[in-house]
Amino acid sequence: MSGSAFNAFKSRVPVAWSPRLYITLVRGLPGTRRLHRRTLEAMRLRRCHRTVEHRTTPSLLGMLTQVKRLVAVETEEMYNARKQAEAEMRAPRPPLVVSHQPQPPAPKPAAAAAVGAATTAQ
Repeated sequence: MSGSAFNAFKSRVPVAWSPRLYITLVRGLPGTRRLHRRTLEAMRLRRCHRTVEHRTTPSLLGMLTQVKRLVAVETEEMYNARKQAEAEMRAPRPPLVVSHQPQPPAPKPAAAAAVGAATTAQ
């Protein structure tokens, strides 16, 4: 059993080979094995939710296998798509204009005025 829906999803996503990998530390270091902490330090991951970029090498893939439950790995395309989506979410939106002045009554249309005049005449 995977333990979380995200890990189950992550394990099923097909990842194309990429010359560069973006690695993000997603779990905290306290309570982990010393060997795993030293591996993460060798990959320059010292704080949670920090991302580093590495070339894809056999030694890096071995390190990732060792600490796979502590990190999230993305290819360049995945990383760029995520950053673009985050930028769109942070994009400035047009300001809301709120007017506190009372609005003048809208003029009645000519047809409604004629019907209103006919009903008062009767």
